[in-house]
Amino acid sequence: MKIAIAGAGFTGAVLAHKFADNGYSVDVYDSRNHIGGNCCSEIDVETGIIIHKYGPHIFHTDNESVWQFINQFSEFMPYVNRVKTVVDSNVYSLPVNLHTINQFFGKTFSPNEAKSFIKSISDQSIETPETFEQQALKFVGRDLYEAFFKGYTVKQWGIEPDKLPASILKRLPLRFNYNDNYFNHKFQGMPKHGYTAIFEKILDNKKINLRLNNKINSKQSKEYDHIFYTGPIDEWFDHVYGRLGYRTLDFKKEVHDGDYQGCAVMNYGDQGVPYTRISEHKHFSPWNNHDKTIIYKEYSRNCEADDIPYYPIRLVKEKNMLMNYVNLAEKQEGISFLGRLGTYRYLDMDVTIAEALSAADTVVDCISKNKKIPVFFVNPI
Repeated sequence: MKIAIAGAGFTGAVLAHKFADNGYSVDVYDSRNHIGGNCCSEIDVETGIIIHKYGPHIFHTDNESVWQFINQFSEFMPYVNRVKTVVDSNVYSLPVNLHTINQFFGKTFSPNEAKSFIKSISDQSIETPETFEQQALKFVGRDLYEAFFKGYTVKQWGIEPDKLPASILKRLPLRFNYNDNYFNHKFQGMPKHGYTAIFEKILDNKKINLRLNNKINSKQSKEYDHIFYTGPIDEWFDHVYGRLGYRTLDFKKEVHDGDYQGCAVMNYGDQGVPYTRISEHKHFSPWNNHDKTIIYKEYSRNCEADDIPYYPIRLVKEKNMLMNYVNLAEKQEGISFLGRLGTYRYLDMDVTIAEALSAADTVVDCISKNKKIPVFFVNPI
């Protein structure tokens, strides 16, 4: 088979690796001049610091198969993501934990006392939260919601929390101990030499032909037996039903001497501060020593036509539009849609890899049995 993959992020790279391992030649296209998609890293020339070019990426998973797969391509160093946030000129730990609660309310609660207190200030009359705001009020009460969630959410999404679905907040933990590890997953770490080095090894196969600075389109579909498309699904169809909504990010880089903020990520919950967070990238690789430091102030806004899409909005209008694109895609021959952009979903790296590994196995099985390759390997709706 003559196979093309659009996109050299984790979905495209893992697919290409698996297909090449099974003896298939693959052309991998990417519209950018580098591999790795938004996980791309690079070494800053001035400071020697490993930079996460499109914002922080911390690898975390409970999926042992994914962990074993990714560790074939890099030595992962132990790393715990400890996020801080500035609210009303005070610094707190995130996610909200016993330290955060005691510090914010000026108390010395035990775990059980904190549970009782949070229950007493939360809105238990909300039986089934439908919006982000309702979920927060039931979750932690108004004071903690307005301090740690409301302002940050408005800046991140550009939408009032009472217009966002409750599911966004359900991903965030609330802890009644002093554990300030942002993630709960069994496996957590950072690649010692950055993410781009991982992609270089994943794609290191003579059967993989990289075509950077190239964007594959529907007119080229006849050149291949099958195309695996990981770009924006609406773009493939020339936005016939309109553009799916995304939030994008702008970064303002600053170079300083020494240590700027003492941690990798500092959130800013106050709406009066225009950026959502500051990331200091040398703290993502603490095994290295650097005299200088680089910070990135991160600003969120609506994604325009020429911007890099980051977070799918997935509100009612977008879901209806997505349904139209999915129905249109299901009628196509010789193409499959995968990944964050191809299925218009927010995906962590480990889920992206797991889905790509599973899809590759399905494709190899379909080819061997002369069965039709699915258009979607997951339900994007």
